[in-house]
Amino acid sequence: MFRRLGLRRAALAGMALVLAGCGPAPQPGSHAEVPAGIAEQTPLGELTPVADPRAHEGPSTAVVAQPDIRPIEPAPAPRLPATVTDHQGTRVTVTDTSRILALDRSGTLAATVFGLGLGDRVVGRDSSTGFPAAADLPLVTINGHQLNPEAILGLRPSVVLTDTTLGPWNVVLQLRDAGIPVVVVTPQRTLDNNGDIVRAVAAALGVEPAGRQLADRLDREVAAKKSEIAQLVPDDESRRPRVVFLYLRGSAGVYHMFGRGSGADALISALGAVDVASEVGVDGMRPINPEALAEAKPDVILLMTKGLESVGGVEGAARIPGVAQTPAAQHRRFVDMNDYQILGFGPLTPSVLDALARALYAPDSLEAAR
Repeated sequence: MFRRLGLRRAALAGMALVLAGCGPAPQPGSHAEVPAGIAEQTPLGELTPVADPRAHEGPSTAVVAQPDIRPIEPAPAPRLPATVTDHQGTRVTVTDTSRILALDRSGTLAATVFGLGLGDRVVGRDSSTGFPAAADLPLVTINGHQLNPEAILGLRPSVVLTDTTLGPWNVVLQLRDAGIPVVVVTPQRTLDNNGDIVRAVAAALGVEPAGRQLADRLDREVAAKKSEIAQLVPDDESRRPRVVFLYLRGSAGVYHMFGRGSGADALISALGAVDVASEVGVDGMRPINPEALAEAKPDVILLMTKGLESVGGVEGAARIPGVAQTPAAQHRRFVDMNDYQILGFGPLTPSVLDALARALYAPDSLEAAR
């Protein structure tokens, strides 16, 4: 049905190329605001799920109750110099953390720095960093996800944290030539390596104890949230919703399905749902095969809010070849979520899971909260 892509690294690289060509990301503030009353939500364990999540009709928007980052308290004092060997095997020494740039395609690194209690030291942002506390920082990426060397150097960063999802790479080399320590972390984003990324960032910034504290807190909160979600999931596995994550950018003609290793698979599994992309053998991401998507029969299509808007909303998405033939389209069962949050992982992971679980299993509670 789908020919499997090779190595996971190749899949991730291909995903980065697709995302790079999709134009500018939405600017912070466009979806960061919380609708009135949404912050006072009924706990997941007290919700009454719909009778059959596979047969429910109508779209839903998953909204995080509190989109800002809750930092570790009190703010840690970095112990410097800090010397680390980064994801690429480069040995880097950081002597000053007074002016931090944390840049990646998903906004995870800046969120992690804020979670470590060092948000007041961050001097700029990438286009994917959309949580409210960072919204007023100067932008250092252009055309969506390209590093702007003039903007970066103009902020006089004392250290730059990044990964391989932003480019061009010669900008990173230019920064190193200018004497700026650049620490490269893994580009993979999934539930399984949240703690690894937190600890890597903390080590580079000389706050390893805070990193352990944040990673432990995140592990506990994710585990607790998954336990709450399990109470909403049907015991009968045949009644569990079949979900697919689609990345859509209508203006660029980009229609992709995300599968194993994309991060979407881990998110769907944590929700107790069936990831149909993994089921049919999709690794990473690949263009939608209309026939295969129709045969996979997803009950729910999960996607980014701006992606849904780019194809004309629910009605436009329901007309996409392959999508149109699915139970999800027939039931108008689309669940969208803020572009900054849905695959960002990091400190917001528990809240993202909570919001998606409400949209998937108790969508009526979303209107009640508003």
